[in-house]
Amino acid sequence: MNNKEKGNAGEDLASKYLVQNGYEILERNIRFSRLCEIDIIAKLKDTTVFVEVKTRKNDLFGKPFEAITKAKYENIKKGIAIYIQTHKVKKYRIDVIGITLEPELKVEHLKNVSV
Repeated sequence: MNNKEKGNAGEDLASKYLVQNGYEILERNIRFSRLCEIDIIAKLKDTTVFVEVKTRKNDLFGKPFEAITKAKYENIKKGIAIYIQTHKVKKYRIDVIGITLEPELKVEHLKNVSV
């Protein structure tokens, strides 16, 4: 499984996890620039949730969350600013879902994150 396939599989698992937990998936893989793509945009009650998904085969080289740098977070915020303005979003938050595939599937969900 290459990195793109692994990333897509992780986003599919994250979407399934969110739906099982009461979220509605609005959009996936929305690109705002060369540097900014929002993996999942979901809704939970009256809150729009922007979700960054990080998938790792295992945690030998670090946890999935460790891959989110300050620069990555700043690019995500730029995309969110465009989205909330064009879609008139009033209430939102940023979540991160970390997926580890081996030795067993592990899904970790951090809500309302900032770097």
